[in-house]
Amino acid sequence: MINFLNNDTYEINESLKVENLTFEDYQEICKRLGRKPNRTELGMFGVMWSEHCCYRNSKPLLSKFPTKGKNVLVGPGENAGVIDVGNNQKLVFKIESHNHPSAIEPFQGAATGVGGILRDIFTMGARPIAVLNSLRFGNLDKSSNIDLLRGVVAGISHYGNCVGVPTVGGEIDFDDSYSGNPLVNVMALGLLETDEIVCSGAKEVGSPVLYVGNTTGKDGVGGASFASSELTSKSLDNRPAVQVGDPFIEKSLIEACLGAFKTGDVIAAQDMGAAGLTCSSAEMAANGGLGISINLDLVPAREDDMSAYQYLLSESQERMLLVVKEEKINTLIKEFKKWGLFANVIGKVIPKKEVVIYQKNQIIAQIPTSALSDETPINIHNVIKEPPSDLLKKWEWFEDKLPLVRKNLILSLKDHKLYSLSQIILELLSNPSIASKRWVYQQYDSQVQSNTVFKPGEADAALIRLRCQHEKNKDKNFSGVAVSVDCNSRWVLLDPFRGSIAAVAESARNVSCIGAEPIAITNNLNFSSPETDLGYWQLSSACEGISKACIALETPVTGGNVSLYNESKNQNNELTPINPTPVIGMVGTIKNIDKAISSGWKNINDQIWIIGSNSSESKIEASSYLEYFHGLVTGRPPKIDLKDEKNCQSFLRDAISKNYIISSHDISDGGLAVALSECCILSSKGATIDLQGGTIRKDSLLFSEGGSRIIFSLNKKQEAKFLDFVNLKSKDLNQNIYVKKIGFVSKETLNISLEGKELCNLRVDELTKKFNNSISSRFN
Repeated sequence: MINFLNNDTYEINESLKVENLTFEDYQEICKRLGRKPNRTELGMFGVMWSEHCCYRNSKPLLSKFPTKGKNVLVGPGENAGVIDVGNNQKLVFKIESHNHPSAIEPFQGAATGVGGILRDIFTMGARPIAVLNSLRFGNLDKSSNIDLLRGVVAGISHYGNCVGVPTVGGEIDFDDSYSGNPLVNVMALGLLETDEIVCSGAKEVGSPVLYVGNTTGKDGVGGASFASSELTSKSLDNRPAVQVGDPFIEKSLIEACLGAFKTGDVIAAQDMGAAGLTCSSAEMAANGGLGISINLDLVPAREDDMSAYQYLLSESQERMLLVVKEEKINTLIKEFKKWGLFANVIGKVIPKKEVVIYQKNQIIAQIPTSALSDETPINIHNVIKEPPSDLLKKWEWFEDKLPLVRKNLILSLKDHKLYSLSQIILELLSNPSIASKRWVYQQYDSQVQSNTVFKPGEADAALIRLRCQHEKNKDKNFSGVAVSVDCNSRWVLLDPFRGSIAAVAESARNVSCIGAEPIAITNNLNFSSPETDLGYWQLSSACEGISKACIALETPVTGGNVSLYNESKNQNNELTPINPTPVIGMVGTIKNIDKAISSGWKNINDQIWIIGSNSSESKIEASSYLEYFHGLVTGRPPKIDLKDEKNCQSFLRDAISKNYIISSHDISDGGLAVALSECCILSSKGATIDLQGGTIRKDSLLFSEGGSRIIFSLNKKQEAKFLDFVNLKSKDLNQNIYVKKIGFVSKETLNISLEGKELCNLRVDELTKKFNNSISSRFN
């Protein structure tokens, strides 16, 4: 018998508040059910209709993404995207966020973020082969931000290292806007091991529903709703909404599930992530066009006297729901228990399109699958027609408002002191957002599975070798998958449209810089409240930018995640939104990993070249130099010519494949001077550079960003062949694209001149010391 909510207005309003539902939602629930819901059913609707699960604020924007392409096998809608990477191999990949849990419990929040994204991958029948992360924290001058950084990195390293999946790359940025709301985005990739992609739709009426994995507890109850609300000073009270993970159980679950999938005895699979048993059962039923019944008394529990509400909304980790062939149930249970996992039949597939929940011989919840999953509520927002006036004012800022560079000295508007251009380079290299992230990635096992080609920090993108599946191919060259995660949130803050285009372009550029061809993306849209005009305009503009860039670069969107309400309230009820941060996870392929190249110089006297586009703007506005040296976050980010961007990357890849180019590195944060410094640091070699500047400011020449620019090196003996190659390609490169020689690799110093006159001269060991010790020095 179902006990319904009574008509007490206070009880209803309090229940709706707990579930982050509106009274209009409640009325719609009553309409869909044809009656009032009970408290458990209301909780089920609360998590299923949260932004985290149904994208109620962002779905109209997401529908505009390009999702089809020649390599795309599975796009948005399943647990993860799937692309064809050649040689009869299929790559499964996705990115997810665990922002709010990490804010209040950094170790477990980050650890379970890794566990959750891994389950999305192996649920499809793929073995996880790599993890990356994109992290944001407040500035490290606050001890609370240092504690968050330590906790998150420890959580990621603990889970990834123990489960045996390499953490191969990532990015980290620091800004005060993230102080109360850090971002923890985790991307995972896997290689399909089954003949068919395992999907989530329940099929065949009467088939058993098998629960496998860890036990169900009270941790993580209501986590999806918690992730869809803002953080406040009282958020510590929500610690029970943070899950607790066990990577060793996850490892057993990976092996057991992949083994079961290979038998063909599993009809459908769904991990119990956000919204737990509620979401997994409802989505399996809805995707299969059938119903499902669950008996909670059969669910393995780690605590006594759990309520139906707690069972259904728990987000305890390392749990899976499978629909299996009835005649194979005993064999499967035996196999899962061999791995030390719980395996219980807790229900069955039913013909009526309902989710029916039993406990203690009573029906606790009975909801049509369409009511939970179909035509979920959409919050309609109007997009403001013009950018906010304060942003338009920032766009009017130009570099002529900066002090002039005189005798290679310039006055900082931040501390009103004179600095040489050499000193500015050192200042930028020591900023935590630009500096080496060695302190972080040294805690990660990047080499487990023995397929990581470049160690973290060595190249612009991570590269994973794809082992040949068949014995007959063992003598062939190994192909590989390249992957990069990127977002310049400062650019997105100052222009969401241009900034998001740049995020896609940079992630593709990084993949191209090692010689791989960009194929597809996954994205994680981290934004503040969509209920404000500014917040929704930022989100809408960013989605437009991503769509435009993905269409131009032919890199469709295969899925991803939306994380909204990333903002924090202090004790005075003052709201601080994060900088809008649409993280792009780009994947690409390379046919022969022996052709791939890293960022550091290779040999003394190698030539150093640059490629870029005059149509893609390169300027100081919105740059790292402007923020970190002058204390100004202003100006409009550079405009990128996407046609030229694509042609520059194509030229670079072709030259790499022909062995002309032996190192390459994109010009991004900190501009040309920082990019050259990083190549010197990575190789312990110097560079002698002579630039042609004309009327360009000296600081703009060194520190401007944009321009679709890449620096690369080649052996001087290859120059003649390379110039022939350039001439051959000239018909594909329009007159706006330039390829210029700017210098050569030297021994111990970075020397940059302008038309023969020295701008800066720095020893490589001095650059290295500043770059490598920045983050760790702030812990002392």
